[in-house]
Amino acid sequence: MSTIILGIESSCDDTSAAVIKDGYLLSNVVSSQAVHEAYGGVVPELASRAHQQNIVPVVHEALKRAGVTKEELSAVAFTRGPGLMGSLLVGVSFAKGFARSLGIPMIDVNHLTGHVLAHFIKAEGEENAQPEFPFLCLLVSGGNSQIILVKAYNDMEILGQTIDDAAGEAIDKCSKIMGLGYPGGPIIDKLARQGNPKAFTFSKPHIPGLDYSFSGLKTSFLYSLRDWIKEDPDFIEHHKVDLAASLEATVVDNLMDKLRKAAKEHKIKQVAVAGGVSANNGLRNAFREHAEKYGWNIFIPKFSYTTDNAAMIAITGYFKYQDKDFCSIDAPAYSRVTLQ
Repeated sequence: MSTIILGIESSCDDTSAAVIKDGYLLSNVVSSQAVHEAYGGVVPELASRAHQQNIVPVVHEALKRAGVTKEELSAVAFTRGPGLMGSLLVGVSFAKGFARSLGIPMIDVNHLTGHVLAHFIKAEGEENAQPEFPFLCLLVSGGNSQIILVKAYNDMEILGQTIDDAAGEAIDKCSKIMGLGYPGGPIIDKLARQGNPKAFTFSKPHIPGLDYSFSGLKTSFLYSLRDWIKEDPDFIEHHKVDLAASLEATVVDNLMDKLRKAAKEHKIKQVAVAGGVSANNGLRNAFREHAEKYGWNIFIPKFSYTTDNAAMIAITGYFKYQDKDFCSIDAPAYSRVTLQ
């Protein structure tokens, strides 16, 4: 008897549904919300309204593409948190109603665990190298920057994390300061490919242990720009590729510095990267350089698994299903949490 899991993800501004059968991905549908661009950031109220409009068509499309009827589903896995409460409630409420109507179990998934386990998604016709336990995972996104020691799919330890802003948030905000638009990550990435990463220096934090801090970089970037614009009002326009490259290099150096320390301390050569910022080419290149220099065995996810998606929720649900790790109908959503 096959195990077929429907995954639902609605933690921020992407409504997504995916179907996994016996560990293999059959469909992964993501509906992104363009409504936030005008505001230069995600507006929680608008996000939850868009989720309400999208959730039924997205689930319908995921089942259709997978060639699966709802009666064939073994369980419904959903993101319970962390995320925006209004957004989470849409996915959680739908999952509860859907699972109850079909009489099948519900599986709650931690969004951050999902990002880490995205490395275990298999798809027909694609080569799939999976990390072996234990491995290190650098989880970097707009909301999180963490170094995680992954001992098993359900046993993870946070070795270090940001004490203020996440790496993706710092990049987005610096992009906004430069007037480049939202989301800043892909724009900075594109510009940085053409610029000189050593053109400008910005402050690097000195935080003990394996924790990160990015708020100082943001402030340093803002004040430096302010001084330069006094001398040349068109400074940003003249130097935007070098500014983007230098900003990206500072963030990537900071991320890799602590990751190197963690790998050395724990004597681990299996190193993975996950989360939205793992789509950044500068970070991906740094991973490849480290693999050559330090003999790391690296794991970089497919672009479609870096951003918020339901495939990672479905694969986590698949693992939990094997252990009959279900949740009750009264499980609430939670907006703030680390790993469980």
